[in-house]
Amino acid sequence: MPNSNAKLHSNHRGGREASRRELVSRSLQSAQHCLENQDFGTAYAHYLLVLNLAPELKTTETFQFTLFKWAEELDSLARIQDLFNCYEQALELYPNDEVICNSMGEHLFRMGFRDEAAGYFHKAVKLNPDFADAKENFYRVANWLVERWHFIMLNDAKRNLTYLRAIESAVLSGSKSVLDIGTGTGILSMFAKKAGASFVYACELSKTMYELAHDVVAANNMEREIKLLHLKSLDIEIPKHIPERVSLVVTETVDAGLFGEGIVESLIHAWEHLLLQPK
Repeated sequence: MPNSNAKLHSNHRGGREASRRELVSRSLQSAQHCLENQDFGTAYAHYLLVLNLAPELKTTETFQFTLFKWAEELDSLARIQDLFNCYEQALELYPNDEVICNSMGEHLFRMGFRDEAAGYFHKAVKLNPDFADAKENFYRVANWLVERWHFIMLNDAKRNLTYLRAIESAVLSGSKSVLDIGTGTGILSMFAKKAGASFVYACELSKTMYELAHDVVAANNMEREIKLLHLKSLDIEIPKHIPERVSLVVTETVDAGLFGEGIVESLIHAWEHLLLQPK
């Protein structure tokens, strides 16, 4: 009797596998037929079914072609949410596909979502540093998002030295935990860490600058020593984002947009909620 049950289960599994293979084969044929007739939406749906049933199949290039053609059609019909849904489905199947990431970024950029587009271009370049289209796209969107004054300040040696000395003085005086509000490239956070701060946290609202800070910090071998947060300082919570109040807050968000950037509110919030109070 046990042998009979085992044989029954084996036959059942074999039957299910045969049904799966048959469904995959039929769906592939249907997808190819739809492509020949330029019915890209239906072809895309068939490929989604195939890849969910048989992810081991090597249909990446054909799937990409179908996705891009269907996305163009959705874009022309102003079906923006459907377009994004298709890319999200595709990235669930191929999360590390630099071509799909780059294409998603291109759509976002054309629609005005430059910060989000930069994130996808950056990911594509990370996945394949030799991907010329993604690199060109990332540099192009960075020109829109990275304010020119960042470069002027970074090349101001006198200013940088003044900040370094001030941070060193504060850390040597006992400020061992530091929060950098609006970190930008992460330069003040790195000053704090080099000065000897035990714990350094940095927040940055811009997705592009947050990703850039990650790269800069990693290039200086400090990615494990500086905790970067893609948050507005007003949204930082203890202990959710940082374990306790810090003893020093540094920031350089003071420019012509002083009040527009909410720096006053940020500093008040830091003083009341994030900074250790004097005894």
